[in-house]
Amino acid sequence: MKTLLLLLLAFSTLLGSDIKWEKDYATALKQAKLLHKPMMFIISNHNCRYCVQLASTTLKDPKVIQKINTNYVAAIVYVDEAPLFPRELYVGGTPATWFIKGDGEPLFEPLMGAVDATSFQKALDIVSSEYAKVAPKK
Repeated sequence: MKTLLLLLLAFSTLLGSDIKWEKDYATALKQAKLLHKPMMFIISNHNCRYCVQLASTTLKDPKVIQKINTNYVAAIVYVDEAPLFPRELYVGGTPATWFIKGDGEPLFEPLMGAVDATSFQKALDIVSSEYAKVAPKK
């Protein structure tokens, strides 16, 4: 009975969880370097229907949340709020999801648009695999 209660608690915690967002780009970059993890950096816009779709579907998927919280340092900015971030990362469209090393260099070009959860998970796996090849040793 005790085990069942613990499993239910763990499962409900997973379902109720959310992505652990850092407060801004600079803080996330420092954390990524410190933790030897890639940073997932999303450039979004409150008035963009694809940004809203990404946020309300893919970024709410429990498997996506778990992978991000385990393997990445995450940050999101909204261009309609004039945030501080390297302007060379703004490619003119939103949402743009970047994967960045602790030194500030992108691993790839950004993932653009409202990517579905399954495809996003595959992208996270590819980034994790590629990052492992270039990551600084702990």
